[in-house]
Amino acid sequence: MTDDLKYPIGLCVTKKELSGDERTALIGEIRSLPSKLRQAVSGWSKEQLDTPYRPGGWTVRQVVHHVGDSHMNSLIRLKLALTEDNPVIKPYEEQLWAELADSALPDPEISLNLLEALHERFVLVLESLNSDQWLRTYNHPANGETNLNEHLCTYAWHGNHHLAHITTLKERMGW
Repeated sequence: MTDDLKYPIGLCVTKKELSGDERTALIGEIRSLPSKLRQAVSGWSKEQLDTPYRPGGWTVRQVVHHVGDSHMNSLIRLKLALTEDNPVIKPYEEQLWAELADSALPDPEISLNLLEALHERFVLVLESLNSDQWLRTYNHPANGETNLNEHLCTYAWHGNHHLAHITTLKERMGW
């Protein structure tokens, strides 16, 4: 953990090639994220959920819903890469999505339930891949070509990154 409120676990580092053990560990991070997020916000009041994780940042409520939005996109990107040749994927405006009613208003339980089901499917696909499939790619208009090893690194980091936003806030506030 760093003292950086924006990147408490540091910046994302990806690898084009991963060993089987590295993949297993990263898939484990994806598998465990929904329960870790649920535990992190368990028993929080409305006021706590509506607290930004850092000055100028999203509220905890928005962070949980953002993880759901992002990881839905992640599974779709993964499936596109597996079924099309280097598809161009559609980015989305994360900040604007976080301001929509389904991210700003509802109980995080909605997205926690979504993440449990979504990650179960996500892990099923990830664990089914053979060595050639890990090298399949998609093309992100801003980030360029990404293979599925890099994709795995990114989304394992992404979940832990936002989990750390919540847990470091909890620690700083003494909740």
